[in-house]
Amino acid sequence: MEYLPEILKIVNGALNADIEKVVNYTELLSEKLEAEGDKSASSKLKKAILNSKSLKLLPNGANIRDILPVDSESKSSLAEKEFFQKGEVDIFFDEFIMEKVQNFIKYIKSNDLLLEKGVEFIPSLLLYGLPGCGKSELAKYIASELELPLVTARLDSLISSYLGSTSKNLRELFNYANSRPCILFLDEFDAIAKLRDDQNELGELKRIVVSLLQNIDMLDKQTILLAATNHQHLLDPAIWRRFTYKIEIIKPNQLIVSKMIKSFINFDIDNKMLQLYANSCTSLSGAEIKEICNEINRQMVLQDKKILNKTMLLNELSKIHLQDIIENPIEDKIKYLKQHYDKLYTYRDLSKIFGVSTGYISKIINQGGKNE
Repeated sequence: MEYLPEILKIVNGALNADIEKVVNYTELLSEKLEAEGDKSASSKLKKAILNSKSLKLLPNGANIRDILPVDSESKSSLAEKEFFQKGEVDIFFDEFIMEKVQNFIKYIKSNDLLLEKGVEFIPSLLLYGLPGCGKSELAKYIASELELPLVTARLDSLISSYLGSTSKNLRELFNYANSRPCILFLDEFDAIAKLRDDQNELGELKRIVVSLLQNIDMLDKQTILLAATNHQHLLDPAIWRRFTYKIEIIKPNQLIVSKMIKSFINFDIDNKMLQLYANSCTSLSGAEIKEICNEINRQMVLQDKKILNKTMLLNELSKIHLQDIIENPIEDKIKYLKQHYDKLYTYRDLSKIFGVSTGYISKIINQGGKNE
């Protein structure tokens, strides 16, 4: 039966006296019917909403779709809502990760058929892995492909200093997501989903995990839940069982790095330079690669250059490679680059980067041996 998920949501909202859910999913059904060309049915649904006595009772006739829940003490919003057009968000992952992502999206889009055939699919996805590798961007991509708003929890407001308020905030946030077409995204998930056997955690924080588990369990089976963490080892074991899909996000390989560079660099880059760049960035996260590309773009504009040269590229790469010893003397930096990236930085390259002679570079490298 077509539009079964929306009809079930509307019926569920009506049976539970949830006006928001009824209105929001009736609007969604109206939009789908209009997109399919059934303008008559769409118009009737819109008219039914406008004529609703319950809707007229809402303060100032506000559109309940736009009212985000707030913390009762600080009055700060518990989430942020963003809309992304289809095709607006670019992501860069290997085929294995993309296959899992596309399967997740396909199952959500096929929810009507799955429900009709009695096949259960709970649309929940946990993203985990190193920071800066694209978990948040992937959440935006999924939202853009499904053409649904992304509701991202604001942990600074969600986690309250008042006893019991955090659990209340969680309930408000989950109720909000459950009553309208959207994707609920819990970023930095470990902040509210830590191991309950951690001896360093207070009892209140352990109760928050219990509250989180209860709220996840009470979500409608068609409500989409995404979560992301950089510290998966901190998650409570019960959390893992609540997610149908789990994807580890890793650093990009050389092929993906090349695609990222082509996308991020706004100027011409020849294949030899691209290969050099890609080879030297395979240890970096996607966020670090983008940071380098953005800085190169700025330098290219300021220096009025049209083609990226090797010196400019290596100068920006060296800032990333040396970030852990940025305060060290120049001699330490030169030795470090030659020791760890010998094939990348020649004496002439280092001379241009640090503004010293090649003779001085040679003297530093040969003092006490190359690997000193």
